[in-house]
Amino acid sequence: MDFNYIESLVIKCKNNDETAKEKLAAEFKPLIYNISKRTFIDGYNMYDIQQECFESLFKSVSMYNIKKHRFVAYATNSIKNNIKDLIKRIKSRSSTEGNEALSLHYNFENDLPSEEISTEVSLCEMCDYEDLRLALDDLTREEKEFIDFVFFKNYTVLDYSYLKNICYSTAILKKNTILKKILNNMSHYYKSIKA
Repeated sequence: MDFNYIESLVIKCKNNDETAKEKLAAEFKPLIYNISKRTFIDGYNMYDIQQECFESLFKSVSMYNIKKHRFVAYATNSIKNNIKDLIKRIKSRSSTEGNEALSLHYNFENDLPSEEISTEVSLCEMCDYEDLRLALDDLTREEKEFIDFVFFKNYTVLDYSYLKNICYSTAILKKNTILKKILNNMSHYYKSIKA
């Protein structure tokens, strides 16, 4: 890595230069791929770990003081520390999650949910599907294409980013924005029905 080039990219990133952000991400890609290949975190796949690393990288940009450190060392330590903290958080999850939360006792059969679907549940599900259909109808063509590709055709967000030739973090941001839009649309429909 050319440290002076990285420093110049960081200065541009601090001024919200999107091209510089993509170039900085490309410079750190080998390090991030290496970390994500060597790291196992329960419930995270390699792309999730990479996303955590990229988030840590860009958080480092915002926190970085140009006069105190060299960015490469600062960001590398930040990324590694973030992954270590994530591993600690996952390892110390409470025993109320996952397999440890299962308890078998003499009366557990009574605690199992019934397989019979009540009329109320069936009607609620029909309303939910209708609200979802209406919320999806309000999306743009590009947003519908994204939802179809990722959620109905079961491709990953990474596949979408390759297909559209965009940065993975941009694709994640797009996914989050679309899901928030759907949620807002559904709550809007729910409020209008309730009123």
